[in-house]
Amino acid sequence: MAEERACLLLHGFTGGPYEVQPLADYLQGYGYDCHVPTLPGHDPELLGLAASTWQDWLDAAADEARRLSRHYASVDLIGFSMGGLISAYLANRFPIRRLVLLSAAAIYISPVRFMRDLVDRMRTHDWEHWQRVKRVPLPAAVQFMKLARFAKRHELNRISVPTLIIQGRQDQIVHPRSARYIYNRIQGEKELLYVPKSRHLLCLEPEAAEVFQAVRRFLTQ
Repeated sequence: MAEERACLLLHGFTGGPYEVQPLADYLQGYGYDCHVPTLPGHDPELLGLAASTWQDWLDAAADEARRLSRHYASVDLIGFSMGGLISAYLANRFPIRRLVLLSAAAIYISPVRFMRDLVDRMRTHDWEHWQRVKRVPLPAAVQFMKLARFAKRHELNRISVPTLIIQGRQDQIVHPRSARYIYNRIQGEKELLYVPKSRHLLCLEPEAAEVFQAVRRFLTQ
């Protein structure tokens, strides 16, 4: 017998469950059974990333969506950054009820914002993110770009499920124009929310509570 409702949350490129876990914990408190898998190659040290392909990421996410759709009466889907691109693929192939895209990486690096963020981190001696970036193998970056190109060409304009798009105005990785780009291509019911002071990691930013509330409101409609 199917359970009542589940939520699948997908993290971003070179990231991990920690990027969306605060949102998962919040939704758990409102009765959702949240699932936050780790995509292939995204172990804490990124040791398997060089051997992973964009198809591996899609296949792993699809396996999880397939499993949840068999066991739950309702499945909602939340994708962060690269996870947003993967979520577009899943929403076109599985019985997803509602889709949330957080900082979805359709237009992914703004050089000006990247340099501004680098300067800010130098001033505050915040190097944790950059130490992780330095471990990213070039083949993996190429795989990410292939995934982005595939999603933009073949998936975004096919989305017909109700979709909420949330984007930080100060995002230093994904250009804020990415949200409008996605919004203009989605065919179904859609909403767009900009969060004025937030950077890329929406679930870890000071405005995260606003993001969480918007997501819950959308999922309970």
